[in-house]
Amino acid sequence: MTSAAARAPHVHARPVGARPGRRVWWPSAGTVRGGLLGGLATASGMALTATSGWLIVRAAERPVILTLLTAIVAVRTFGIARPVFRYWERLTSHDAALGLLAARRTATYEALVPLTPARLGRRRRSDVLTGVVDDLTDAVDAQVRVSVPVISTVVAGGLAVALTATIAPPVGLVMLALAVVVALVSALAVRLEARALPEVLAARAEVNRVSELMASQAGELRAVGGWATALGWLDEAHVALERATRRISAGRASAAALFLVVVGAAVAVTASIVSGLDVATPVKALLVLTPVAVTDAITPLVDAMRALARARGSEQRIDDLLDLTPAVTDHTTDRPTTDSATDGAAGTHDGHPASGGEVATRALTASWTGGRTDLGPLDLVVPAGSRVVVTGPNGCGKSTLLAVLARHLDPSGGTYRLCGADVLERPVEQTRCRVAVVDDETHVFGTSLRANLALARPDADDDEVGRALTAAGLAALVDALPDGLDTVLGAGGRGLSGGERARLGIARAHLSRRPVVLLDEPVAHLDPPTARAVVEDLTRMGTDPVDGRGQATPTIVLVTHRDDGADLFDRVVELRRPENDHPAHPGLPGHPHGADQPGR
Repeated sequence: MTSAAARAPHVHARPVGARPGRRVWWPSAGTVRGGLLGGLATASGMALTATSGWLIVRAAERPVILTLLTAIVAVRTFGIARPVFRYWERLTSHDAALGLLAARRTATYEALVPLTPARLGRRRRSDVLTGVVDDLTDAVDAQVRVSVPVISTVVAGGLAVALTATIAPPVGLVMLALAVVVALVSALAVRLEARALPEVLAARAEVNRVSELMASQAGELRAVGGWATALGWLDEAHVALERATRRISAGRASAAALFLVVVGAAVAVTASIVSGLDVATPVKALLVLTPVAVTDAITPLVDAMRALARARGSEQRIDDLLDLTPAVTDHTTDRPTTDSATDGAAGTHDGHPASGGEVATRALTASWTGGRTDLGPLDLVVPAGSRVVVTGPNGCGKSTLLAVLARHLDPSGGTYRLCGADVLERPVEQTRCRVAVVDDETHVFGTSLRANLALARPDADDDEVGRALTAAGLAALVDALPDGLDTVLGAGGRGLSGGERARLGIARAHLSRRPVVLLDEPVAHLDPPTARAVVEDLTRMGTDPVDGRGQATPTIVLVTHRDDGADLFDRVVELRRPENDHPAHPGLPGHPHGADQPGR
């Protein structure tokens, strides 16, 4: 797909390496308002229980009915107030949390751009994104699942302590002691959850890893007689997961039981105290039922402490990821990101790069880890508008070369010039806005076909989208879709075959009108006839007019380990594994680092 890192040139990205502000579970203003409303809802429930007890006991004494009217009205009022305040609390707290989630996702995704792909290890980008989405959700959920219940409990508990202390100071002291013990039990619950949670997550990850291995490599495992061994791995993973789940469940159950025990103890102590007080029997009933009513405020703390532990773990994982050193350094973030007249061939056409761009490297080297050279030294010149295939064995640096050309990875040595200018002397965004990247796993978003294309150029109209789809060989697909460009793709919508996904990525590159198109194994998973057809459509990029003025032919660099359609390119550059004692000179057959072959 067209790389998210190479966004439209009109979008000003966060400076490379910038770090979004950290927001943990500390409540926002909206969350505090929600907590106060939740406290009123909880207090109403507590008051409903206590007042109902007073009313039942007082009614048993058969007083004049008029003396009960106030309590009757109070019971009805508290009964109505509780759901009203609870609903209001839900609206307020969820609105604040959703707003915070949107802001944090935007900031986090921007911070991930300079880390991609060099700092993400061997994890697939989809796995990283899924993990970040889940962690952000857990972290922001703490606004609703932790802050609101805690604030509500504090508010309702404070009102209960004040009321009982006013009526009977000894009972007020019991309620205060209950509050202290509940706080201690809550801290213990967080500790138990935090200690067991990493083990559960690791066990779940191992089950998923083994399950995915068995599902994806079932044929190979059976062929080598390893299926029984793999089943043993899966059984061991499930046993470990069961053990970890039991441990964390025991901690949660212990915390919940302790809450009930301390409430029961508070009720018993309160009953012993009020038996000797010189107050009316209905008042004694009210005082005894107050600790019971407090259970409404305490019960949510079990899930709140669980959510707090998850939020802490999620925040730590997000921090560990975003604190990584970016793979690219932008030394010129103070310069404008729009193209200037001095860019020469990299000028724009109606706000979009319209002319081809020359790609040139000199003694270029690059490393993913800094510990060894993964590419080069490499000398390579790709004239503007030409089409080049880069091939070679695994480990020779093909994908590393594309990462450097796309400004996803800084060179460790040598120079890289795009459109005649050294990319390290330009803002990163200026280089990225000239490059479209299509990889071997084009991502299909769960939205309409139009929206899947529009991310390449948001201001494109339907005619331009249609022409890009036609140029990529997807005209028949569009005609067959029930709702045309409005047909929903991906999860919950229309699925795409491997060839259609590859063509979708190429259509995005068509629509982007960027002068350089980089492709990383776009046909790796396709059968030879389909792969050849896709490459044929690719090589026609820019040769067919897409509007009244036509579109300049982009510079195309295709990385592949297959020969399908290689004869359609201007030349083939073969890379070999890096050797530090010789530079690579494509064009000199037999050179230890690279050989330039004519199109076959």
